[in-house]
Amino acid sequence: MACFTDGESRSACAGGAHEAAGGHSAFRHRGGLDSRGPLGVELIVAGLAAATDIEPAFATAAREGAERLIVMPDPLTLVNRRLMVDLAARHRLPAVYPFRYFDDGLLSYGPVPTDIWRRAAAYIDRILKGAKPSELPVQHPTKFELVINLRTATALGLSIPPTLLARADEVIE
Repeated sequence: MACFTDGESRSACAGGAHEAAGGHSAFRHRGGLDSRGPLGVELIVAGLAAATDIEPAFATAAREGAERLIVMPDPLTLVNRRLMVDLAARHRLPAVYPFRYFDDGLLSYGPVPTDIWRRAAAYIDRILKGAKPSELPVQHPTKFELVINLRTATALGLSIPPTLLARADEVIE
């Protein structure tokens, strides 16, 4: 997880980013990420090495005054997405998730998984027809979607700007 701060106290967290073997879940500053940028926001990362690290990371984030959360795309966060969403709600942390299937999350923004799979199939087809994988270009996602959950926003006492709602691919009411 990673946290942000925009004032004198810490004010947000994000999840994912496995540590190397033997990693730990303590919050720590990462290289140049801990310096405040032009928005005055500080990123603080909490590495998650196992599912048992998730609840303590959220408790630490809440105790330290986290105000925002970004959940990173990672096998651990994807498998435990229900827990991540429930803990964000319990600790009243507005959260951004990487994929739409973080059900009941406030907001998700990320690549469209079906588009990625479709493109992977075309890539595999080229390889099976004789193309050398080392000679194929790197594929990047090209379709992204923004999903906003107004029920969750209301539960958190947030109002979503109309301009953001207008840009959303889907608004859950």
